[in-house]
Amino acid sequence: MTTLITGANRGIGQALLHHYQAAGAQVIGTSRKPTPGLRVLDVTDAAGQRALGQSIDALDLLICNAGVYPDRGQRLDDGYAPELWAEGFNTNVVGVFLTIQALLPALRRAKGKIAIISSQMASDTRAPGGSYIYRASKAAALNLGRNLATDLKPQGIAVGIYHPGWVQTEMGGSGADITEAQSAHGLATRFAALSLATTGCFETWDGQAHPF
Repeated sequence: MTTLITGANRGIGQALLHHYQAAGAQVIGTSRKPTPGLRVLDVTDAAGQRALGQSIDALDLLICNAGVYPDRGQRLDDGYAPELWAEGFNTNVVGVFLTIQALLPALRRAKGKIAIISSQMASDTRAPGGSYIYRASKAAALNLGRNLATDLKPQGIAVGIYHPGWVQTEMGGSGADITEAQSAHGLATRFAALSLATTGCFETWDGQAHPF
């Protein structure tokens, strides 16, 4: 089984990388910056994505994890500059699409699965305000995953969208609920359970269905 994880240089992506390596799986991790043991990939770079796709014959599981939170601490009155919106959507939405598009041939050959790391902040049932760019981009990633699930189901490719939990990472902070290892273990369990029968699901790391 071959697994590819984007954004595997830190946080949840790195924890997932270590989880699959410990299980003996063949796993490929990517990072935007040169990192030992990882392939360099800027998910917003279409040419780099095509080169990656051409280098992989068959892929059983694609985990679209790379993401940014560019609007932390921004103020409504004078923050949220256009370039922050562009950064958020280019990475969190366009980057996910380009990754999937580039790796579709390899996924088709293996009848593989796609896991998109979104967030509970994507749900319209959680609207406490603020973090507009992150919330909007993760909502778009959720919508993207749901529609890809419809189009790819006839091709035998299942797509799941996941909330990884509030995790003790650089993004989540030290006061978060769960560790990176707990999130990774739970997510890997969800990915293993993903099938064509459940394609299009939006689930939490611990297996709960999340409202859209």
